[in-house]
Amino acid sequence: MAQKKQKEVKNNSFHTLNYLMKIDQAIRNGEYPNANKLNKVWGTEFSRSTFGRYIRTLQDDYGAPIEYDFQKNGYYYTDNTFYIKQVMLKEGELLTLSTILPLLEQYKNTPLEESYRNLMNKLIEMLPENITVDSALINNEVHFISDPITTLEKGVFENVLKATKAHFTLQMEYKTAQNTDYEERRFDPYHMICQKGSWYVLGYSHHAQAIRLYAMPRIRNSKITKDKFSIPKDFKLEQHIDVQMGAWGNSGEKFKVEIEFVKGLKTYVMERTWHKGQTMKENPDGSVYLSFETNQLGQVVAWVMSFGGSARILGPKELKNRVGDAAREILKNN
Repeated sequence: MAQKKQKEVKNNSFHTLNYLMKIDQAIRNGEYPNANKLNKVWGTEFSRSTFGRYIRTLQDDYGAPIEYDFQKNGYYYTDNTFYIKQVMLKEGELLTLSTILPLLEQYKNTPLEESYRNLMNKLIEMLPENITVDSALINNEVHFISDPITTLEKGVFENVLKATKAHFTLQMEYKTAQNTDYEERRFDPYHMICQKGSWYVLGYSHHAQAIRLYAMPRIRNSKITKDKFSIPKDFKLEQHIDVQMGAWGNSGEKFKVEIEFVKGLKTYVMERTWHKGQTMKENPDGSVYLSFETNQLGQVVAWVMSFGGSARILGPKELKNRVGDAAREILKNN
């Protein structure tokens, strides 16, 4: 009987959290929800008093800035950037999660480091009393070698994240790689990307009147405006980035990359997945053929050159030319 009651309590907690998340979403969507409206949408039958308890829970437990609009007969957030920050994990998942603490080394001196550590501490505190995790022991046994980390101006990461989540235009100063001076920019952030330790934001540049990728370390004095934007229905993330190759220097065109690796690299190459759409096979002479499609030819150039003379480009011709140009430039400068 006691076990059944405990299970019911857990189920009720789950359903409460589920409704809280749905109410939060409805408010952020500008639907001005109330009990009657949500009963019609969800097919539920909870009363005004039950709905009122959910609203008070959002206010008291989550600090939600909720007010009631009498003209629109529903609730809204006085701070449009607010959203529920909630994580649901099982005990076993929490214990597993605690073992990734060494990964935080690659986020040193970035806005994520402190946030991740605070999150991990909170999650570990949620474990039952009969489970103890000594993270210091884990850190001594596992190490990660990460790419060089770029630094961001204080507040940039947080503002970009909030603006991306709530679809608000950003006002900022931005410096391109070619310029030494900052310029005023208005930017609609669609998607945040972390590429090898560096943070980027993809979205619509009002200055260029086109989709652009901004390097977040080159942003300063960022502010969230009150102007809302909508992501175009025809926007497709995969047209702008390739999660296997990168998110920089995209011409918009897709290329079929074909590489042949020498016999001595057979094991190294074949034990890895280089691209989710790859085709890989061993040739009769022990060399390895690899092909995949990508819109990130610039990133492929740097990747191929990292193998030195152990990788032969079979196609496309543009990749051959670009690698050749880069090699000649290296020889010229050395």
